[in-house]
Formats: sequence, C-alpha cells, structure tokens
Amino acid sequence: MIWKRSAVLRFYSVCGLLLQGKHINHSCVLRLHQGSQGQFPLTQNVTVVEGGTAILTCRVDQNDNTSLQWSNPAQQTLYFDDKKALRDNRIELVRASWHELSISVSDVSLSDEGQYTCSLFTMPVKTSKAYLTVLGVPEKPQISGFSSPVMEGDLMQLTCKTSGSKPAADIRWFKNDKEIKDVKYLKEEDANRKTFTVSSTLDFRVDRSDDGVAVICRVDHESLNATPQVAMQVLEIHYTPSVKIIPSTPFPQEGQPLILTCESKGKPLPEPVLWTKDGGELPDPDRMVVSGRELNILFLNKTDNGTYRCEATNTIGQSSAEYVLIVHDPNALAGQAGPDHALIGGIVAVVVFVTLCSIFLLGRYLARHKGTYLTNEAKGAEDAPDADTAIINAEGSQVNAEEKKEYFI
Repeated sequence: MIWKRSAVLRFYSVCGLLLQGKHINHSCVLRLHQGSQGQFPLTQNVTVVEGGTAILTCRVDQNDNTSLQWSNPAQQTLYFDDKKALRDNRIELVRASWHELSISVSDVSLSDEGQYTCSLFTMPVKTSKAYLTVLGVPEKPQISGFSSPVMEGDLMQLTCKTSGSKPAADIRWFKNDKEIKDVKYLKEEDANRKTFTVSSTLDFRVDRSDDGVAVICRVDHESLNATPQVAMQVLEIHYTPSVKIIPSTPFPQEGQPLILTCESKGKPLPEPVLWTKDGGELPDPDRMVVSGRELNILFLNKTDNGTYRCEATNTIGQSSAEYVLIVHDPNALAGQAGPDHALIGGIVAVVVFVTLCSIFLLGRYLARHKGTYLTNEAKGAEDAPDADTAIINAEGSQVNAEEKKEYFI
C-alpha cells in the first residue's frame, strides 16, 4: 500500500510514532481504507463574532471506520479523530465518531479567520473546506465637535466615530427621532489591516427650536445582533428673548383692575422685565404696581390710556413688545352688548312685505290665465253643429288667441 507523504507526516505528528530500531510504539493506529463512492466529508462555513465560540463540524454519511482530521489555515492539525494535536486551550472536542468530528474554538480572535480543512483518510485522502469568518465588533461611538453653548444661527459640525468594525460599520444620524440623510461618510483601514475606523460628519445651522434637542449617532453592524450602539448629544442653544404682552381682559373698563403679563422666553433666562408707558416711567406707582413680570393697574381711568412697553434682556440681546391700552366706559359697553331690536324688527317687516306681494302677483297671474282659456273654449263652441266640431273649433281658436292675447296686471 502506498501512502501520500503529507498524510504520513500528519499521522506521525498526531500519533507520535517513534521509530526505535525495528520496534514501533503503537499508541494509536491510523486507519486508511480504499475510498468507496459516497465517502465524502461535509462541512459548512461558519461566522462568529470576535470573542465568541465557533463550532466546526465535519460529517461523513458513509464511513467504514476511516479516520477524520481537522486542520487550521496554517495546515496545523487540531484534532485527529478524538486526539488533540495542537496545544491550544481554546480548542476542545465536541463530538467524535465514525460519522462526525466536531470541535469548538472559544474566544475567537481576528487571527483565527481563514480556511479550515476536514480530511477523510481514504485512499486517496478526501477533504472539505470550511471558511471561518470573524466579525469585528465596532467600539462604542463618540461624538465630537460640540462646544456649549452655541449661539442661534451658528453652523454646527458634529462628527461621530467608531473603530474596530469588520466589515466596516454603518453610521446614521437622528434628530428629534427623524433621520438626517445629508451627511459625510469616511472609512479607513486600521493598522491591523483587518478592521476599519468609520466616521460621519453632520453639518446644520441651529435655531432656538434646537435647544434641548437630542442628536443621536447610531452604529449598525451585523455583529451587534440588531441592537445598535448609540451616542447622544443634547444641544444647548443661546438666543435673544422673545416677548409677548397678555392682558387679563380684552375690554378694560373704567374703575376695574387690569393685569398685563409680560411673557418672555430666552436662553439664558431674561432678567426682570422693564415696564414703561409712552416711552417714560410709569406715571402712578401707587396704582401701577410691578410684580415680577406682571403690571397691575388698580382702578382704571381715562388717564391710563396709552402705549405700554415690556422690555426683556439677557446676555445675548434685548427684545420688547407693546400694548395699547384703551379704557372703555362701562355704560357704553353695556349699550353695545345688547341686541339692536329696531334693526331686527325692520328686517322682519321687509321680509313679510316681500312675501305678501309675491303671493298677490301670483294669484293675479293664475286668475287671468284661467279666464282666457274659458273664453276661447266657449267661442269655439258657438257655431258648432255638434260636440266634436266644437272641440276642434275651440282648439283652433285657442291657438290664435295665444298669438294675440295680452295680459294686464
């Protein structure tokens, strides 16, 4: 029997056969058989996340006690049947039988990636390849480029970066849970020439509505098992105050109180507001009391009419709003509040008159139309010798009458 040199060498390395003169140490026996049809090793490619455990399985449907062997990409024998050949604590036997040889590789690293070979020691030796793919897990992303605070109207540039992914990870941006598509993407190979560093840059101009908004950078990768990694940056936007005056009543009346509220929003929060009247100080401090953002005017009178201004200031800028006060006479308002009975009565009278006139004219028209018909019918029957002739004459007369008749209303 002639053996292949490579098969013999692997046999010596595994079984540890020592040639000592004419004596051989039979610690194991290599089983080689003439190959028969149907004896083929079957394997499958395996994908595992870095740091995980890979299971390599080799099966033979028909095997007549022929040995099986697993070897790594460097052609080092890992297991020969149930005997471990490589001293690596990460590699363990899972199952060994005539029909299967399965081994596990724990704490898989990127260097373990490659093509593994299962050999069935028939004559000739038959092999099957299984490619082990190791996924590089991307590191937690980091967002850079934000310096607090940002002024309203400024252009902001944020960069999200993650390293160690294999294949290259995908980066997506979200603002207010809405994805932003117009971004820049950069992929660079790491020093180990196996993994990648990926970065994405987002540019946008901020306004006051962006204050407190969370901008999210999301990293998607097949190694993350549908649970993406995210980084979040909450925006802080500074802007000038916005001011609005809200009166306590839409119709201020003489003798009643009035409260004007100065509603101001800004960041930083505006300082205490300043109230003025017609461009100057409040004329009657005893009746016009400022409490926080409110101006309380007690017992309104006509002299309070004028333009009131509320002014709010923060470190970014200043803004103001105006309110024109017109004090109304309570009696005049009461008169305007009631319905105008005279106007309503006039409208009802016109409607009744038009309705009666319409009914009268319609009655006159119907009465004259009926009289014309009867007259023509009688005229046609005067000279008729019989009833049939009377009817015919009446129809002819009525036609002629239609051409000549006039109506008087």
